[in-house]
Amino acid sequence: MKENKTNKNMLANTRRLKILEFMQEDGSARVKTLSEIFSVTEPTVRQDLEQLERKGYIVREHGGAYLKSLSRQVNSLSLQHTENADKKRNIALTALRFITDGESLILDSGSTVTELAALLQGKKNLSIVTNALNIALLIGSNPGLQLLVTGGEFKPPTLSLTGEKAAGFLENVYVDKLFLAAGGISESLDITFPSFNDLPVKRAMIKAARTTYLLADSSKFGKASIASLGPLAQVDHVITDSGLPREFYEKICALGVKVVVSNE
Repeated sequence: MKENKTNKNMLANTRRLKILEFMQEDGSARVKTLSEIFSVTEPTVRQDLEQLERKGYIVREHGGAYLKSLSRQVNSLSLQHTENADKKRNIALTALRFITDGESLILDSGSTVTELAALLQGKKNLSIVTNALNIALLIGSNPGLQLLVTGGEFKPPTLSLTGEKAAGFLENVYVDKLFLAAGGISESLDITFPSFNDLPVKRAMIKAARTTYLLADSSKFGKASIASLGPLAQVDHVITDSGLPREFYEKICALGVKVVVSNE
């Protein structure tokens, strides 16, 4: 009986972490939605939300909850995920080498791609499409960069636009290169995200680009979020850091995907 209780607690803790990850991506969630996603009852979800509220992560409201840091993040235009900052900066510096003046790009939302966007000030005659409002504000004043921003549903924690409308904007777009973010790359080498709303946008981005570069620090590998985009073989290059485990390096290369390790 003790072992079963321990296992039950472990499952609950894992689920609560996934719920928090989901809310850190979308900003808020309904009890009914979480119940369907995680295949548990609504009373169980309410208990999970109570625990997350006690720990100071969220604020519950009727029928759901929202991220406690939401208003601060939007007002300050800051992203939630700022860990591994040095690795992300080095990955961005490496990605910059693949951008040539005069090209057309899609810049996905996310902290590593934001680092890349900050490095584009010296580039000329770039045409850039993005779904990230913070990236749009970062590069929009540069006269050498032509900027298009997708429409779509606003996600406050990632300062991004998502959903079918964002994907629809990209239907008639064709660019040289896409710089894509990911929530995690699973053991089976699927690209995963914390939100299902992201999947149509990511698929449309990949379809619109001649060449796709996935920017992911080594902590993302072996991590699976709840929504799968499908196999890593959809991208052409993975740009990461030297912490990438050898077994992942070999498996990625076996797919025919080029792995580029950043200088540190």
